[in-house]
Amino acid sequence: MKLLLKEILPIFSQIMNELGIDTKVWEKQIGRSTVVDHGDISFPCHILSRHLRKSPEQISKDIVEGFGNKLSHVAEISNLSGFVNFKAKKNWISEKTSALYKDDRVGIKKLKSTKVVVDYSAPNVAKEMHVGHLRSTVIGDAIVRMLDFQGHQVIRENHIGDWGTPFGMLIEHLIDLGEDLAITELNVGDLDSFYKQARLKFNSDSDFAEKSRKRVVLLQSSDTETLRLWTLLVDESMKYFNEIYQILGVLLTDDDLMGESQYQKLLPMVVERLSENDLLEKSDGADVIFLEGWHNRDGEPLPIIIRKNDGGYNYSTTDLACIIDRVIRKNDGGYNYSTTDLACIIDRVERLDCDTLLYVVGTPQKQHFEMIFQAATKANFIDSNKTATHINFGSVLGKDGKILKSREGNAVKLLDLLNEAISRAKSVIEEKNPEIKGSEREKVARIVGIGAVKYADLSTDRTKDYVFDWERMLSFEGNTAPYLQYAYARISSIFEKWNGQLTSLNNQKIVCQTLEEQKLCRQLLQFSEKFEESINSYSPHTLCNHIFSIASSFATFYENCQIINTNDESTTLSRLAICDLTGRQIELGLDLLGIHAPMRM
Repeated sequence: MKLLLKEILPIFSQIMNELGIDTKVWEKQIGRSTVVDHGDISFPCHILSRHLRKSPEQISKDIVEGFGNKLSHVAEISNLSGFVNFKAKKNWISEKTSALYKDDRVGIKKLKSTKVVVDYSAPNVAKEMHVGHLRSTVIGDAIVRMLDFQGHQVIRENHIGDWGTPFGMLIEHLIDLGEDLAITELNVGDLDSFYKQARLKFNSDSDFAEKSRKRVVLLQSSDTETLRLWTLLVDESMKYFNEIYQILGVLLTDDDLMGESQYQKLLPMVVERLSENDLLEKSDGADVIFLEGWHNRDGEPLPIIIRKNDGGYNYSTTDLACIIDRVIRKNDGGYNYSTTDLACIIDRVERLDCDTLLYVVGTPQKQHFEMIFQAATKANFIDSNKTATHINFGSVLGKDGKILKSREGNAVKLLDLLNEAISRAKSVIEEKNPEIKGSEREKVARIVGIGAVKYADLSTDRTKDYVFDWERMLSFEGNTAPYLQYAYARISSIFEKWNGQLTSLNNQKIVCQTLEEQKLCRQLLQFSEKFEESINSYSPHTLCNHIFSIASSFATFYENCQIINTNDESTTLSRLAICDLTGRQIELGLDLLGIHAPMRM
């Protein structure tokens, strides 16, 4: 609890100085207690034994004596097994919670604004979004929301795959079908079928393949008719992507699109600047960069391919350009992602003048990003005032422990998964609360179903894989979205039963009389620091876990403490204020994760 630690440190530091202990020895050791029953803050004295030539037990006694009554109004100080423990007193908890209740931002401070670019979602044109796109989209959206609430200027960029060799065959397939039929097929959301048909023709029909290659040349030379057909493909795909974004409730819009096509004009600049910095070398006719410390399995230097021997750019080049106005991904030919990502860096640093570049992309791209960032730094695309971070994440697995697949063995379509979530949630709501009917049931089912899917993802450490389990994620028990949403709905029902006005609580003093009140208020006082931990490490699961701790503590408080009919008005009003603060934090926490909290469910 940072608030308590802030009160302790000045006196603790004075005692350490008197003992002749350097700050570096102890400052990282004092912190949140791992045994809650012993205290809120603890300090292990074992690390001081060799300095003071005393046992940890004796040192802990000396430190407690050093405090005397200096913190008598703040915390109880005790020693146990060589640890000094500090436990916040109920009057201090009451005072701090009362102050927090009056804060519209529940303790979260606005920071000095910086400009942050967040690259996330990134589907491919003419391909359906699958469950693999879920993590990038919802993790990126949560990070955007938290950064925005912190006061930063956040630029969302959806780096869609809208360029390259495949578009030759896709445009030719569109021509073969006829525009009206092709658009109809794309409109029904069967993008995968459209792509597979084009790929099958490309692999089996040499005439079609030749026309596709010529079409790529026309596309790259900005032929008017080819660009018109390409735009059709992009626009129809975006209609489908936007449908999913709307269902998911994420912030991405068409204004956030920055497809690979946007960086093509910067690719020659990437090559030019790399050449000026003497970073380009020839390898098998291709222009490459060799970076120190990178080797393949055979111990040979591992190159970043910038321009292939046929003159085509590599996506690394686009990435570097994307760091001067952004990942090695594979493509079927033409441009390479390494070149594209370098172009992306140039764009974001020079055009957008951003301070921080965040890339929410799967863990398999970890090596690629490390190499791209190293190359961009070496080429002076990024200086010491800019930071670039790969926010990696694991895979979504089925119960068999393998990458989640449909019954047919294909990748699970994200739209199908989201519709099933809503359908399953509707059945759960019908069973839990049959009084909710009609349009309200449809609305609540959508909120609960989508919230369950997003929370199951966000509540998992993003660096790890997680198992997709319908029963667990839709459960009203445990660390799930429905459990948190139900806690908020329960708080809403309390205020529906109460006849008073919420504004009457504005200046209410909170008094924590019982252990249940103290436990809940301890959690409420930690909300802002858990938020900071979450955004500082770009780990939404930290915030998720704390909201769950709040909801769990509220459940215990609700079961053991009479709220409305207490026969004592001051107690009633104090507990109502605790309920209101709890509801505000749960609602805000879920909102920062992109999840709604219904008032009834």
